[in-house]
Amino acid sequence: MTMIEKILARASGRAEVKAGDIVVCHVDSIVLLDMLFTSGTDPLPKRVCDPERISVVLDHGVPSPTIYDSIGHSKARAFAKQHGIRQFYDVGNHGICHQVMLEEGLAVPGTVLACMDSHTCASGALNCAARGLGRIEMLQILCKGETWYKVGPTVRYVLKGRRPSGVYGKDIFLAIAGRYGDAANENQEFGGPGLAGLPFDDRATIATMAAEVSAEFCTFPIDQVAREYLRGRIRRDWTPVESDADASYLDVREIDLDQLEPWVSRPDFVPNNTAPVGKLEGTTVQQAFIGSCANGKLEDIRTAAEILRGRRVHPDTRLIVTPASQKVHLEAARRGYIETLIEAGATFTSSTCGACFGYHMGVVGPGERCITSSTRNFKGRMGSPDSEVYIASSATVAASAIEGRIADPRKYLRTAA
Repeated sequence: MTMIEKILARASGRAEVKAGDIVVCHVDSIVLLDMLFTSGTDPLPKRVCDPERISVVLDHGVPSPTIYDSIGHSKARAFAKQHGIRQFYDVGNHGICHQVMLEEGLAVPGTVLACMDSHTCASGALNCAARGLGRIEMLQILCKGETWYKVGPTVRYVLKGRRPSGVYGKDIFLAIAGRYGDAANENQEFGGPGLAGLPFDDRATIATMAAEVSAEFCTFPIDQVAREYLRGRIRRDWTPVESDADASYLDVREIDLDQLEPWVSRPDFVPNNTAPVGKLEGTTVQQAFIGSCANGKLEDIRTAAEILRGRRVHPDTRLIVTPASQKVHLEAARRGYIETLIEAGATFTSSTCGACFGYHMGVVGPGERCITSSTRNFKGRMGSPDSEVYIASSATVAASAIEGRIADPRKYLRTAA
């Protein structure tokens, strides 16, 4: 069996599962967001399956940008108190949910995680069967503690070589998406000898972005790099899974990391719509955004600070930086990255989903172009439907902020990535 098949088999109490099977699974970690409490009029459950398996994270509108959000936050606080939910991440202790899941040990290797956000596949970087689900399904999981999945076929990506300087997880994903297109109803699995040289943050970026090609699940194995990341984070026993040598795959694809360069997604969609940065260089941008669950990590902010140190953001372009969590924000401050970026002309926001989904803290106006290291670029995603959104790594975004147009970051990097 593949990694995802083993996790779903374990969670459904079966010896094995295969593509096409429908399984009812125990959900080990149930993550609720402020959206659950601010959208819809459905009543909240009077009882929950197990408060120890439930977490509540305020992230989409933090701090509250509207009275509507404030009411939802109050409901979330009351709900957590009512049901004795101890894992509550309120304003001041918050972060974008997928970063919180990784940081706080909510994503446990070999287990099932459910959350009301499409980028929940991010936790697959920690060998977790994680998938975004809708509001009604999340309410059902709150009550029953279980959900169902149809087991999809898996495509395995075998990473070889080592990524060059200036190439990051976002570039790897965009290169794959440009070559292979969408992965609807499929799972993605990553491995191979090149994985050992891929930092954990890059793995998390790739897993997060799997949602942009419509993959169901995205999984990575637990190796030494992942174990180092996990050290001290999980307060329970955990058992990761590995794919069997004779596991059945829909396809096996080799990716030569040595041959990659910075990539960019053109506006409106990602699959089969990406290109090496050289093909889009010179495209003017009015906004550059570094952040989101995919690329608001400490390494993103460090890389941006390295590129912008001693330089200035272009006068016709604004650079907005959103750390993925309070912990990332604090550590970036301790290391001086925030000072460097503010001196260069950047502005920082609270750790929130705000600009990524065009809600607050950086909405893009009509006729404007934004280059972003966030997750999604469909028409109107970050603001006006008359705007354009290009997706790239945080390094490419930082370089583009300097020039006021899409730029190759490699000429600005002083050290190897």
